[in-house]
Amino acid sequence: MRIPRSVEQEHDELHHELDEVSRLGGQTGDAAKRLARILQPHFIRENDYAVPPLSLLQQLTRGTVTAEMRWVLPLVERLKSEMPLMLREHDAIRGALHDLATAAESEGHTNARHFAERLQRHAKMEEEVLYPAAILVGELVKSRLAT
Repeated sequence: MRIPRSVEQEHDELHHELDEVSRLGGQTGDAAKRLARILQPHFIRENDYAVPPLSLLQQLTRGTVTAEMRWVLPLVERLKSEMPLMLREHDAIRGALHDLATAAESEGHTNARHFAERLQRHAKMEEEVLYPAAILVGELVKSRLAT
């Protein structure tokens, strides 16, 4: 079980940028710290069960399904059951990002505002692409192993 390197790198970059924005001080830094408190448990959940199924995508596109892929089934079931929580966290993240963008704009921190916009796009991509793809991975593995 692993996290696709591209997703891991993007999350690492987002954490690094958030750390930099948190050090700005003022309202922008305070807003970034509030955002970090919301993001931390969310990123842990993603790394625990939402993103690892994506590591099977390349094998699945080649038609490879093996019994060793069963590890993905409980992760996907957890993602499906906790999807409402993940989406509520995204709503809280969006609220914190709005506060960050507003503070950054008023204090002239263009990079912090751009970071907020980038993280907003990332969350939307997770909702539209990553989470559904992870669920499809599990459904495909389950259906192929059942035959």
